Amino acid sequence: MGNSALKPGENGIEIDRIALKNAEIFTDVCPARAITVSGEEKSMNEILFEIEKDLPFYRRSEGGVTLSGGEPLSQGPELVQLLQEFKRKEINVSIETSLHVPWEDIERCISLTGTILADLKHTDSEKFKKFTGGDALLVLNNLVKLSALHDNIIIRVPVIPDFNHTLSEMREIIDFTVSLKKIREIHFLPYHTLGNEKYKMLGMQYCLDGMKKVEESELVEYIKYAESAGLKAKIGG
Repeated sequence: MGNSALKPGENGIEIDRIALKNAEIFTDVCPARAITVSGEEKSMNEILFEIEKDLPFYRRSEGGVTLSGGEPLSQGPELVQLLQEFKRKEINVSIETSLHVPWEDIERCISLTGTILADLKHTDSEKFKKFTGGDALLVLNNLVKLSALHDNIIIRVPVIPDFNHTLSEMREIIDFTVSLKKIREIHFLPYHTLGNEKYKMLGMQYCLDGMKKVEESELVEYIKYAESAGLKAKIGG
């Protein structure tokens, strides 16, 4: 493709991301690292090779591998193969997931995963749709099914102003969590501004630009309510 994806713009060189078909060729195009390529494509064997370098640590009670994203559960059959290899090698596995995937994509991984860190952003379908473009009922229904089959699920709630950062909304999220009897832990993740620069680097508009980060002190009431409802609660995680 050459460098056809790099074009002059108002502020210097700009990236035509539609024309960008093979990002790897730009890994070393800028000596000053003004342009960088994040992520690598690796085979399952290559991933296992990297992980096995630290195998003694993963076999400790607190050690393991966490699959994050994007959405790891949206990956193809290679994901199951990788999880099966982890299990065979006695490597503890956690998966971070939005649960915004078909149930079949979740079900295939249940017996191969030690801990599931599940996002629960909101319980209101209209607000969830407005801010994420997704289907809250898909997430909620998946969580109900999953909680009946998996013994180690931790709920994680990103606390975002103008979206769910009110006591009434957070109570609804906590109450729903409590209704799933086997789930006993919830983490509150305060909104931060670390994503601002990433969006600029990607040439994308950040819809929350100018919004202040959420301080941990603002989450005290959420922690208190969750603990009063019988949950183990913490900030971060």
